[in-house]
Amino acid sequence: MARIIIPTPLRKFTNNQSSFETQASDIQGAIEDLTTTHSDLAKHLLDDHNQIRSFIRIYLGEEDINVLQKEKTSVSPDATISIIPAIAGG
Repeated sequence: MARIIIPTPLRKFTNNQSSFETQASDIQGAIEDLTTTHSDLAKHLLDDHNQIRSFIRIYLGEEDINVLQKEKTSVSPDATISIIPAIAGG
């Protein structure tokens, strides 16, 4: 199964789990699996149209999905998906 790495700031919405396994065939399905299982996470990752928020970066391995096929990017069973939330600084 593909594995989604949960960033530390979002782990409070996943019962402190650092990763999540999914059998989804694409990024959209993987994020849907994650947010269905951990519903409190949805408002942090998805907008009002259930699309990945623009300030959230998703990586498949080392590649930003925005340079691949975005949410339609295929996911292999041994894939690692990383969620990178925006960090405000100043």
